[in-house]
Amino acid sequence: MDSKNSLKRWQDWGNLLIGAWLFISTWVMPYPSGMPNATLNAQVLGAAIVIFAACAVYMPRVWEEGLNTVLGIWMIISPWVLQFSSSRTVTVNAVIVGLLVTTFAIWAMVRDQKVEKWLVEHHMLH
Repeated sequence: MDSKNSLKRWQDWGNLLIGAWLFISTWVMPYPSGMPNATLNAQVLGAAIVIFAACAVYMPRVWEEGLNTVLGIWMIISPWVLQFSSSRTVTVNAVIVGLLVTTFAIWAMVRDQKVEKWLVEHHMLH
């Protein structure tokens, strides 16, 4: 991968760091011991975000961004679905991580030249 393409896809590096944070946050933040769903969710999703972001750094493809978008959306809603929203700190962390991952993934996807070309061809972008 050339440095020009790497700089254009800085969002992937951002998601890699955010995923790493999510994974280690279970040891850094006060995750409630009575809510193992919150801990497991953060560790599994953090690892998945890191893996897909790393793939996107080295082999940029739209599907990796799509997967990170889905993972980000899941992080936003997971406190309520998995019923750990009573832990304010963990909920705020999950929502912020989810918003950032989703934003960066969509941003990278939209800036992808192949996606941009498709959007122009289908009159969705000028």
